[in-house]
Amino acid sequence: MTTVGKFYPFNLLHLRNLRGDVFGGVTTAIVSLPLALAFGVASGVPNGPVVGLYGAICVGFFAALLGGTPTLISEPTGPMTVVFTAIVASLTAADPENGLAMAFTTVMLAGVVQVLGGMFKLGKYITLMPYSVISGFMSGIGVILILLQIAPLLGQSSPKGGVLGTLGALPNLVQSLDPVELGLGVLSIASIFAVPSRLKRFLPPQLLALVVGTVVSLLLFPDADIWRIGEIPMGLPTLRLPVFTPVQFATVVLDGLVLGLLGCIDTLLTAVIADSLTRTEHNSDQELIGQGIANLVSGLCGGLPGAGATMGTVVNIQTGAKTAVSGLVRALVLLMVVLFAAPLAKSIPMAVLAGIALKVGIDILDWSFLKRAHVVSRKGAFIMYGVMGLTVFLDLIVAVGVGVFVSNILTIETLSQLQSENVRAIGDADDSIPTTAAERELLDRGNGSVLLFYLSGPMIFGVAKAIAREHAAVVNAQRQAQVVIFDLHDVPKLGVTASLAIENAICDTRDRGLEVLIAGANGRVRERLEKLGLDRILPSESWLDSRQQALEIALAKVSAPSEPFVSA
Repeated sequence: MTTVGKFYPFNLLHLRNLRGDVFGGVTTAIVSLPLALAFGVASGVPNGPVVGLYGAICVGFFAALLGGTPTLISEPTGPMTVVFTAIVASLTAADPENGLAMAFTTVMLAGVVQVLGGMFKLGKYITLMPYSVISGFMSGIGVILILLQIAPLLGQSSPKGGVLGTLGALPNLVQSLDPVELGLGVLSIASIFAVPSRLKRFLPPQLLALVVGTVVSLLLFPDADIWRIGEIPMGLPTLRLPVFTPVQFATVVLDGLVLGLLGCIDTLLTAVIADSLTRTEHNSDQELIGQGIANLVSGLCGGLPGAGATMGTVVNIQTGAKTAVSGLVRALVLLMVVLFAAPLAKSIPMAVLAGIALKVGIDILDWSFLKRAHVVSRKGAFIMYGVMGLTVFLDLIVAVGVGVFVSNILTIETLSQLQSENVRAIGDADDSIPTTAAERELLDRGNGSVLLFYLSGPMIFGVAKAIAREHAAVVNAQRQAQVVIFDLHDVPKLGVTASLAIENAICDTRDRGLEVLIAGANGRVRERLEKLGLDRILPSESWLDSRQQALEIALAKVSAPSEPFVSA
């Protein structure tokens, strides 16, 4: 696997794969066109189709120019559109006058979040999230996108209230459905499914659905009152400067953070897919900077937010693209559409675009894991379905936060149980602790008057109870004990909570009138114990470098050691 450069505009000068990159750019532009129109309409923004195209152009161009994955295609995606749709709805409801302007401000803030993430080298940490959580919120977003297309698919305007509003209005939507528009929507979905896999590389299914649905509506239903896109403004966008109001300031900042983090996850997951197809390694931090600048520009131009798009990226690579030239060509082709060919799109039925967006929602669903989650792990399945439900019916950030919290708690519980097995105390030689023959002989000579309290591995906070429990059990059972050795030789890391548990065990041992020795506490482990003040409680001669040395000193301290042990 090769590592690609840090800054790709320099690679553009070589133009080593111009034919493949141009072909990839034109092909992905054809794929992106119907999706940009569909996501623009789905967002609920006035002039949605052109807003979707502005997003596809701005995000695609600047992410390709400044990003860290040369073959990545960036554009408005289903997850980003769903979250932005919710942001638009909430902000315009709270402030009809400035709500839309603040929604585009959140896109700019999302870009700033991504740039900061790249500047502070956080790219490698963004996707360190349990897969059950990622699968749950991605599938939840897919469900939201599907549900939001029900109304336009039936020829009706989308009810207020998002998913809950749509579900509540479902009986009325079904009763008032327009059979012609429903038929066009179903036709578009069927057209996408009908394209054989071997032809998708040359015949984008979304474009076929767009053309077929539009042509059928014009030929068979020329006089029908079909809800269509209408006139799309031609020309360059008008700049939208950031807008804040004191009342909505915190909401805008939080929404920008959520949108930015989602864009980071969406992009870097797609970048990993690109790596697997091209056998290269992307630059995560540079990619975040490129995506952030791209979303910042898109927000300024009144475009949808975007991220790395899996479908476009795969098509781009399969058609021969190898450098960022393909992404630039794709953006320029879409720009030509906006400048010169926008009137051609005015006859596209909304139901056709809804069908295309609905198919995207179906594809976002993580079918592979949904079918196997309960078999792989019941806990994982519980987390996935929980996050999915919270995403659909409550809030994305709450869903992710709860999912990560529960996942971490379950993981910590499992690790604590495993690590608890490495907390053992013995009064004579046995095989549960890796001791040498000389150390086993010394333990047997102690005849129960010397206890060895052995710990190994990282001592995380979940082990604290095991330390207290094991210490109390053994000390209470071994009434003849006079010296307790705390063996920390095999402990590479000692957490604060575990340190406090060890301190309590040492203090309890001394309160019982027993001698305490510490063996093998070196480096940061000893430093942590000394910061707790144990170096003031225990004299310097109680801190020993090895277990054998501690056993020898312990035997010298006991009042009546037994006869030397003789091996059979």
